[in-house]
Amino acid sequence: MKPTRFIDSLNCAIDGVLYAARTQKHMRNHFIVAVVVLFLTLLLKVSAVEFILLAISISFVLFAEMMNTAVEVVVDMVTTEFHPVARIAKDVAAGSVLLSVVGAVVTGYFILSGYIFPLYKELLAMIGTPAEMAAIVSLLMVIIAVVMLKARSGKGTPLHGGILSGHAAIAFSIATVVTLTTQDPITSLLTLVLAVMVSHSRLLMNIHTLREVVLGAFTGMAVTVVVTLAFRWIN
Repeated sequence: MKPTRFIDSLNCAIDGVLYAARTQKHMRNHFIVAVVVLFLTLLLKVSAVEFILLAISISFVLFAEMMNTAVEVVVDMVTTEFHPVARIAKDVAAGSVLLSVVGAVVTGYFILSGYIFPLYKELLAMIGTPAEMAAIVSLLMVIIAVVMLKARSGKGTPLHGGILSGHAAIAFSIATVVTLTTQDPITSLLTLVLAVMVSHSRLLMNIHTLREVVLGAFTGMAVTVVVTLAFRWIN
């Protein structure tokens, strides 16, 4: 029955949000990202106009995900069997979420980068620029660490499987070297995106778990930073 009181309508709307958050993993992820972004706005003290733009972007992403959930529920109610039209409806709804996320990411980048990039450059300056020898040594040490850890665990081979992802370790080691060498946030961001794409391929191919990929990425970054700081201290 259609609710007749405002409080009943409000409860129905809240139930809809709770249903989407309870049943849709992407909705929960969107809420987590929203909390992080809102915390950053408080920490970085963004302007009122910038906060409004970020709030609108966040709201639009959540709205698109809610509509996507509604479309999926309606389609599943009509038919539980595969139908090309039903697939198109779900794909178009999912596409609307993707477009809203792209818009939100672009908005968030141009607003938050002006606050985060200067702090990021200061952090990179504290670590320092690695010498050519330090870059080579760090990459070799990452490879040795990956082989030793895999050999100790007895899982996988140096190039396939194991306790951590060697591809992720090497990719993030190279990204870290490029980041420290250029001291440029945009270059760092792009190389880190490439490293994430390499790591994600190991998940798509079911070669590594998320834990193994994260461990590999952390190993690559940590070893590279430690070697860079050690060379800086020695010299």
